[in-house]
Order: sequence, then C-alpha cells, then structure tokens
Amino acid sequence: MSEEPTTAPAPEAAAPAPEAAAAPAQAARNNRKTRRGTVVKKSGDKTIVVLVERRYQHPVYGKQLVDAKKYHTHDEKNEAAVGDFVVIQETRPLSKLKRWRLVKIVKSAAAAEKKAEEAAEAVIAAEEAAAEGK
Repeated sequence: MSEEPTTAPAPEAAAPAPEAAAAPAQAARNNRKTRRGTVVKKSGDKTIVVLVERRYQHPVYGKQLVDAKKYHTHDEKNEAAVGDFVVIQETRPLSKLKRWRLVKIVKSAAAAEKKAEEAAEAVIAAEEAAAEGK
C-alpha cells in the first residue's frame, strides 16, 4: 500500500490576521441604533437627557401622532447644552439609566440663539429707520 503524503496548510492560512478578526467586531459596533433629539436637561457631570420625538400615523384612523421618549445619554466632553439638536447612539450600560452616548451635535442652541438675536436687531434697526423717515 502506498500512502500519499498529506500537506499541512500554510501557517498564514491557519491563523486569521488580527485586522480580519477586528473587522466583524467593528461592523457590529457600527450597526447600533441611533436617534436624533433635543437636549432638555443637563443632569450632573457628563450626563444629558435627550428628548426624542417619533411621528407616526395611527393604523386605523390615520391621524398623525407624536410619541416622545427621554434618553439619559453619556456626554464624555460635556460639550452639549440645553436646546442643542444631537445624534445619540446605543452603547453598553454605563450606569443605572445611561445606555446611550453622544455622537455629535447637529445644531447648537447657542448658534441658533445668536442668529435670532441678529435677526431681531435687524428688524429693530429697520423700524427705527422707517420712523426717522416720517
């Protein structure tokens, strides 16, 4: 009987590269739920409360309904302020209530307030100019 020699697989093929093992874990991390909402409260250090509104149509009557829910969110850099429009993402439990983390600030309340003040000043200036012209 003649036995055929068997060849062992190459060592590169036997062990996957570390980058390949990290790729599925990174894909799972990016698959987490995200929500958009408004910061309604700054609760302690590195914590904000975000109000997320969900609009949907009633299945029978067709009326537009608004369902609101508050999420306790981790803000690592303490950068969000009350009134900011933010994006949050699901994460591991960080405390008794915190299961979400701040991803980015889409629209800052301070910038919107400054823009409103400038618009009000422009209206006042226009009214004063019209009053002087009479």
